[in-house]
Amino acid sequence: MKINSTSPQDYKYLQLLNSIAKKPERLHFTGKLPSNRLTTVAIVGSRKPTAYGKEVTYRLSYELAKRGIIIVSGLALGVDGIAHQAALDAGGTTIAVVANGVDIIYPAAHRQLAKSIIDSGGAVISEYPPGTEARDFYFLARNRIVSGLADAVVVTEAAVRSGTLSTVAHALEQGREVFVVPGNITSPLSAGCNALLKQGAQPVTCSEDILEVIAPDLLKPQQSLPLGNSPAESKLIELIQAGLRDGDQILSASKLSVSEFSQALTMLEVNGSVRALGGNQWTLR
Repeated sequence: MKINSTSPQDYKYLQLLNSIAKKPERLHFTGKLPSNRLTTVAIVGSRKPTAYGKEVTYRLSYELAKRGIIIVSGLALGVDGIAHQAALDAGGTTIAVVANGVDIIYPAAHRQLAKSIIDSGGAVISEYPPGTEARDFYFLARNRIVSGLADAVVVTEAAVRSGTLSTVAHALEQGREVFVVPGNITSPLSAGCNALLKQGAQPVTCSEDILEVIAPDLLKPQQSLPLGNSPAESKLIELIQAGLRDGDQILSASKLSVSEFSQALTMLEVNGSVRALGGNQWTLR
């Protein structure tokens, strides 16, 4: 694994970092960085997201990456990992900013994810030299780079005392756009997001909300919903689009037999029209 070392001045894509407070003098990276500046969105949030947080994170990252937006996050468990994976699934490019040497993948559970990021044309970058172990205060420090690389920061789910809020603070200081996904007012993991909205952050309910502000030229006419190859498949797509997620509820509302339902759902998953969230929960791609 080749480790490269550069300064923000050496790459046009990295030059935004020259204007942030405590700019990094050197950056080390594995993989490939864009040679030119491309629109970039940082997606951050809880390390233990709810099913809702997982779904909205995946959807926003997937849709943005599909439009050619670079997705940046911190390779942590939870929202970070989901954002990276969704970008990869969309065939896009994602960059992971880590709080340790790039030769040490932390958490270890994300070693394969880091490899996939690199193999797909992205990069893992750090201001810390190879061999540096992660420390608590390194995570807070790296957040200024996560936001500094981005044109906008999106918070999909965060508690009141989430470390994610430090990324937001850096983003505001750096003059970046901040978008926040509204959450259930009874959920502790949405309390941080809802507090940010009260303070004036921009609410986001779809990727178009973000693109309208940072890249309106990328907006295209809304595509119609995918149609199934059978009435049963079309019915399931319609129900999931209407907001149903639970497999048992979808089955009941569809009025299909168990065998018809299972066959239609399996074909939709094989064709890439729907995606399993786990726990018999489903969503559209």
